[in-house]
Amino acid sequence: MAKLILIRHGQSQWNLENRFTGWTDVPLTPLGEDEALRAGKALVKEGIVFDAAFTSLLSRAIKTLHILQEACSSCWIKENRSWRLNERHYGALQGLNKDETAEKYGAKQVKIWRRSYDVCPPALNKDDKRNPRFDIKYKNIDPRALPLGESLKDAIFRVIPYWQDNIAPVLLSGRNALVVAHGNSLRGLIKYLEGISDDAIANLEIPTGEPIIYDLDKSLNAVKSYKLQI
Repeated sequence: MAKLILIRHGQSQWNLENRFTGWTDVPLTPLGEDEALRAGKALVKEGIVFDAAFTSLLSRAIKTLHILQEACSSCWIKENRSWRLNERHYGALQGLNKDETAEKYGAKQVKIWRRSYDVCPPALNKDDKRNPRFDIKYKNIDPRALPLGESLKDAIFRVIPYWQDNIAPVLLSGRNALVVAHGNSLRGLIKYLEGISDDAIANLEIPTGEPIIYDLDKSLNAVKSYKLQI
């Protein structure tokens, strides 16, 4: 039975500052680095190993993975990076303080932008410097595929094909896979794995740095899932 390990990156600087982060590349805080270290130690304590590692192109997830791998003595395992595992793109909200945004637009509207399944935040202007097409990380990606803002539904639309083409084959071969990503890209994957409804997904919270373990059968159905305390 293969294991899937899902971990949201450790606390980032903009998590600490309560800002909409999205695709903005911000570093981990010291607490975030400690969460990554403790996540790795929790896997070691539980005796859980992984054979393949997947992460996004954002440094907070990459750094979390590197710290975790060192704690697990698994730095030799090749990491697979993809923009398709990036956080949901928060469009024009990126960089804004969440409380201040709620004061301006109303808490109800901000909750819809943050937690609804298929409502997009205000999109970036195509010439906005925050447009991913201006970021060197995405220079080899068709600009038409790069979002200016996403709903959770939009994010799932890019996450699931990556799951099917890259992560699922590892698990189907009986090997364990680790995915270090982001709150919304992981919410989308969990929605898919567990068949969570469009309405119920709004209530799913994923803490930073906390490993979520899935035991999967040969058809990749979840037989068991649990969290490790860090």
